[in-house]
Amino acid sequence: MYSQIHAPEGRLSKDSVKVWIISKAISYAIWIAIFSVLLYLDYRFFWYEWIGWVLIGITSLIALSGIWSILIEPFLLYKNWRYDATEEFLQLKSGAFNEEHQLVPMTKIQSVATNQGPILRKYGLYSLTIETMGSTHRIPSLPKEVAIELRNLIAHYAKIKEVDE
Repeated sequence: MYSQIHAPEGRLSKDSVKVWIISKAISYAIWIAIFSVLLYLDYRFFWYEWIGWVLIGITSLIALSGIWSILIEPFLLYKNWRYDATEEFLQLKSGAFNEEHQLVPMTKIQSVATNQGPILRKYGLYSLTIETMGSTHRIPSLPKEVAIELRNLIAHYAKIKEVDE
């Protein structure tokens, strides 16, 4: 007989939307700058005509993709991301169109770590990285206290010992 597994309830920080928007905007600004330079070089040095059309097409696709990734996707990610940790499983649920619900057995978890890049640091957030033998799972954008508490809880449930070097 299986016990009932309840849907995960843990939510990411509301600031995760800002973090995703900023990081995506930086990424897309770099791509647009690269292709703008290539378009200028095409105009300046009279490359084959088809190169200009290909560059215009790629730049247009990057711009449209950027609109999706900056204005829509972060809100969908935030709305649908959930996590939970019990003595038996780590549950991760994400995805707006293609919902993914993962159950990671605590007995399979080998390490758990907190990570913080410059944009996360600006908002006082951490991401949690959970490693098993065959895969790596990530919980993005948690407040510092929540991330450290969850890291310690998962380490306790998975019976992970700190190694002194």
